Amino acid sequence: MRIKLLSTVFCCMLLASCFAQMPTDSTAEKMLVYQLGNGGWPKQLEDKSVVNYGATLTPQLLAKIKATADKHATFDNKATSREVVYLVKAYKETKNKAYLNAAEKGLDYILEAQYNNGGWPQYYPDQSLYRSEITYNDDAMVNLLNILQDIATKKNDFEVVNPKYLPKVEKAIVKGTDCILKTQVKQHGVLTIWAAQYDKDSLLPAKARAFEPASLATSESVGIIRFLMGIKNPSPAVKTAVTAAVKWFDTYKIQGYRFDREKGKTAALVADPTSMAWARFYDLDKNCPVFGDRDNTIKSKLEELSPERRSGYAWYGNWGQKVIEKEYPKWLAANGK
Repeated sequence: MRIKLLSTVFCCMLLASCFAQMPTDSTAEKMLVYQLGNGGWPKQLEDKSVVNYGATLTPQLLAKIKATADKHATFDNKATSREVVYLVKAYKETKNKAYLNAAEKGLDYILEAQYNNGGWPQYYPDQSLYRSEITYNDDAMVNLLNILQDIATKKNDFEVVNPKYLPKVEKAIVKGTDCILKTQVKQHGVLTIWAAQYDKDSLLPAKARAFEPASLATSESVGIIRFLMGIKNPSPAVKTAVTAAVKWFDTYKIQGYRFDREKGKTAALVADPTSMAWARFYDLDKNCPVFGDRDNTIKSKLEELSPERRSGYAWYGNWGQKVIEKEYPKWLAANGK
């Protein structure tokens, strides 16, 4: 009996020693601290300070983190998607199970937040202001779909995720893709591109911040196109969506210009024979550039904006250039018309 007891104690001490020596990742350790009770992560704490994994976890900062409610969980600015991706990679490198557990808890949160129509809100469960809208803005929804696609295809280290998630993940991808197809804006029956956010019930384009009007959104649409082009054996509906969107980008490109936003200079389009550009937002019906200001007014020219907004936002960009010149031709060759 004494030998058995000593053996048990020795085994416990050995396990504790192994656990204590388990490799850790300093950033992953901080992500565990910042994770909210519902599994998501905030982009800002309760006092509106921005989450910074480079900051030392002082007692004051820990108190702020502890005071941050679950309603601050979001997908905005890569929050939650960034952490899930990082924690999965950290687990792959360290084999520290705490990291995988946290990533899978984040996955539970992602799956729970998806609407029945397939869209994801910017925040969950907070539904104030525009936070409940289906959000493509800043690639929020596409970031989530890319994670789910990696789990389904066992790529980018996501083969470590528990296989029990596969049925839910595959269902979520189908629903999300269907939402994308349903929300592609039509003009007189012709498919164009996508808005940055949509009303969660009507699926109609919606505005967000004062300077982000309901409009066609080029940056987000490129992210959506790339997600759709990444689908293996795409359906005819997916092929049609991609082709129509690329055609829109090709039609409305501003050839030979780039957006110059250097510090200390007035933001403007400048000639550049190697580049092509698009406005950030386009009118939903007329396909002409629109620019929002902080007072909720919509301008038709960049020059009409207040100085702060003119230089404080990426009003033009070359978002579709690689898609048109390289990615779409390669996709078309692999998938046919």
